[in-house]
Amino acid sequence: MSWQRSIKRWPSWVVLLFVVAALLGVGATRDAGARTPEERVEEISQQLACPVCNGETVYESRNTASASIRAEIKAQVTSTDATDDEIIAFIVDRYEAKVQLLPKANGFDSLVWVLPAAALVCAVVGLFFAFRRWKRAADTVPDDDDRSLVEAALGEGEP
Repeated sequence: MSWQRSIKRWPSWVVLLFVVAALLGVGATRDAGARTPEERVEEISQQLACPVCNGETVYESRNTASASIRAEIKAQVTSTDATDDEIIAFIVDRYEAKVQLLPKANGFDSLVWVLPAAALVCAVVGLFFAFRRWKRAADTVPDDDDRSLVEAALGEGEP
């Protein structure tokens, strides 16, 4: 493939990459619309770990500690205008950070989500360029010097 042809092809890949990134961004930030207080309580309690049980969320656990956390979430949802993040922050402050299941989406904690994706993208791009370089090296046509080296090597092996 000539370099002119490859230059004509790469802009379409860049556009495709931007479209995929835009769709992922829209999908990740899309709001599902108005929710009932019960749905908010369920969603918030699914994001918090039971402080007593191992491996269970506050929503799944039937422990008294989880029941009190669910009651506190319900009271916060019905009596205040606090957002879900503010309610989670209140519960985390009250019961310490061991009840939060998901890392925060800002600051140093966001690196937990970003670094693996960035490493995957870098690895794919690196493999693309490595394969392209290897293909070019395999497509080289031997010249007269290469042929003379092969003939000399074959000539030395004859008895």
